[in-house]
Amino acid sequence: MVLTDTGYWLALANPRDKYHHAALEVSKTIDSGLVITWPVITETCHLLGTRVSRLAPVKFLNQVEQLTDLYTLSVENISRIKFLMEKYRDLPMDLADATLVIAAEELGEGYILSTDRRDFKTYRWKNHKPFKNLLFPDD
Repeated sequence: MVLTDTGYWLALANPRDKYHHAALEVSKTIDSGLVITWPVITETCHLLGTRVSRLAPVKFLNQVEQLTDLYTLSVENISRIKFLMEKYRDLPMDLADATLVIAAEELGEGYILSTDRRDFKTYRWKNHKPFKNLLFPDD
């Protein structure tokens, strides 16, 4: 399983994005399932609608429906989200990123697609395991 962050979806949808080519190329090589969280969906829809077009969120949701598994959070995850946002406040960590860390911890997978190099190089799942960002394999 590969977690997906907002930046990946924005790059994929926007040919003018500096990571568009990398997102397209890595998408061709992924042979495992993609995972997304509701906060990532919300953030992506908002940004696609303001940066790409009003129709872009609908196209994105079609991709989500066809290509991804939805990792569902529970109310029990809120305390961990608060802990992570406090721990990484200097970056700062947003809600979407915190949910991806939780998904990695609960799924036992640290593969991610994100244009956010700095943050996902810093974040640790299960407090010590680094993420492997497939958009930047040499990092």
